Amino acid sequence: MNKKIFIIKTAAELIHTNGYNMTSVSDIMQAAQIGKGQFYYYFESKQELGLTVIDYCFKKWQNRVIKENLATAAPPEEKIDNMLLCAVDIHQKNAGKCGCFFGNLAIELSGHNELFREKIYQMFAEWTKYLTIVIDELRQNTALPIPIQSDILAQSIVAMLEGGIMLMKNKQDITPLINAANMVRKMLGIKERTA
Repeated sequence: MNKKIFIIKTAAELIHTNGYNMTSVSDIMQAAQIGKGQFYYYFESKQELGLTVIDYCFKKWQNRVIKENLATAAPPEEKIDNMLLCAVDIHQKNAGKCGCFFGNLAIELSGHNELFREKIYQMFAEWTKYLTIVIDELRQNTALPIPIQSDILAQSIVAMLEGGIMLMKNKQDITPLINAANMVRKMLGIKERTA
């Protein structure tokens, strides 16, 4: 693996677990087993690395959530169900302890750093945009149980899932996210899942 990518991946894991402010350059250098010279060869500052980490995680998220789920040729019900399964799967892998990488940073940094706020907002805006398209597709085939504009419904679903992730992290239990995912299914008339 390329050294720069290794530093980015290492920093992403630390920031996801500990937060941006609680992750120091020293922590990153120690975890990546590099010296100051190597760190500053690739990045001018912790902020530059942090913004690069967001771009890296955003690309991973786009592949997993958008390209592999919401932007496929599958029927709309299947796209949404797969997105929900994906969200639960991602968080089951870390036992529900870390929360959403983007949600954590939004809470931690949005009021203090405009560059971070804008980058994080792009992820939520893209998620809402693609979900709106899929909800519009769903409306062509079925009458939704909730008569709300597709973009407002999509934004509400994103907020509900992020809330479920936040409660999951606080409780250290995946159940609140599973419950939120099933509530989304119910709102859209998609068959609920028991496990």
